[in-house]
Amino acid sequence: MSRVLRPHQSRIVERLRESLATGHRRPMVQAPTGAGKTVVAGAIVRGALAKGKRVLFVVPALSLIDQTVRSFWAEGIRDVGVIQGAHPMTDASKPVQVASIQTLQRRAIPRFDIVVIDEAHRWFEMLGLWMGSPDWATVPFVGLSATPWTRGLGKFYDDLISVTTTASLIEGGYLSPFRVYVPSHPDLTGVRTVAGDYHEGDLGEAMNKPALVADVVQTWLQRGENRPTFIFGVDRAHAKNLQAQFEAAGVPTGYIDAYTKADEREVLFRRFTSGELTAIASVGCLTTGVDLDVRCIVLARPTKSEMLFVQIIGRGLRTAPGKDDLLVLDHSDTHLRLGFVTDIHHDVLDDGRERQKREAKAKPEAMPKECPSCSFLKPLKAPKCPACGFKPERQSEVQCDDGDLVEMTPKRARASTIEKESLFGQLKHVARRRNYSEGWAAHKFRELTGVWPDRYHNAPLVEPTAFVLSWIKSRQIAYIKTRGRSHAHAAE
Repeated sequence: MSRVLRPHQSRIVERLRESLATGHRRPMVQAPTGAGKTVVAGAIVRGALAKGKRVLFVVPALSLIDQTVRSFWAEGIRDVGVIQGAHPMTDASKPVQVASIQTLQRRAIPRFDIVVIDEAHRWFEMLGLWMGSPDWATVPFVGLSATPWTRGLGKFYDDLISVTTTASLIEGGYLSPFRVYVPSHPDLTGVRTVAGDYHEGDLGEAMNKPALVADVVQTWLQRGENRPTFIFGVDRAHAKNLQAQFEAAGVPTGYIDAYTKADEREVLFRRFTSGELTAIASVGCLTTGVDLDVRCIVLARPTKSEMLFVQIIGRGLRTAPGKDDLLVLDHSDTHLRLGFVTDIHHDVLDDGRERQKREAKAKPEAMPKECPSCSFLKPLKAPKCPACGFKPERQSEVQCDDGDLVEMTPKRARASTIEKESLFGQLKHVARRRNYSEGWAAHKFRELTGVWPDRYHNAPLVEPTAFVLSWIKSRQIAYIKTRGRSHAHAAE
């Protein structure tokens, strides 16, 4: 039984009809992740069937074929065949056929009245040749994508149908609100950029370091609230290391990559849905075609790609019973680089023209800011942190320590007397709790401020903030790494 269309879904279908009626043959439908693209696709297919037309629905990967068929069945569309090897649903007589790009590249394509390209931002050279063939000039090709921003896509699609945004859907209650914390900052010095994003090999080496991986796990234990979690790594080694460290910390965690077989994926997803697994670590496999109840995203894969970023965060934006919001733990600095996903939207398709690229670069970007007290990512103009209420009196600075860890250090000379007294009280509190001497607290105070706490020895104990605890941890890690290097030199 088909579902009733929501207002934004009805507008998409209406706009698509208008586009085709006015002569467009290559419209692109942009529907934000979680907007109900499956429902929209079902409405498009049912509309074509009602007119006696044959539909070819194209997916970008073999692994998505069975899932697409199940989605159509859920929408009441049962007259479906599959074009894929010896698939049990092979039946060329069916008016709706589901096929992958990989299969279509290897065989002659039968005639259809309309072609729907799912995840159309994933571009294949074969698509351009197919869409440009004179034999297919009158056949509508409808693209579906949450992120149709691939460079040059406007050369092949002739109309962009975009009726809503992620921000609007969150405001309307159709998508989940989200909170973002930026607990650590990787050093990407020396990581090359290839084809607009970080070089995967360089990035894997930069991110798969013990201190950074340990921080990912520790942060989740502190802030993750035991939520169902997707963990995004850089490459297989990094994702497997993350899985192993989460498991070692007592968090049942699965793993998935491009080589995970379809039946193994199904088992993994069932275990995740049942709660047997709390988290799934992945590389390149959970960004499309996965509609699970995800309430925490661990982003340990830095990216410059708006498309990849929006697809990743979108995995957790779907609403669910009892879900108040999505928690995002960003260990990649991607939010500080690209902003919130609600800030990313494009009204035109990229046709590859230099003028268009210059205009895009010229747009001023108001990036969100990190709360120096709790690492919550707050909107640029927020006077105080919505998470902890902290209102900074002085600007913080970011400094790199040892090329691996980024520590947030207050500007030394500007801290007020009250701030310094509170700081020493926090350090004394940590010293007492860990059975350190007060001399340890004094040395740490001098390291932070540049002066000794002579005036503040009577400072009352103060519960340490997340900022102070994070800074202490960064110093401990830096010390351990320094000792490791010293021992290595001594052994040479």
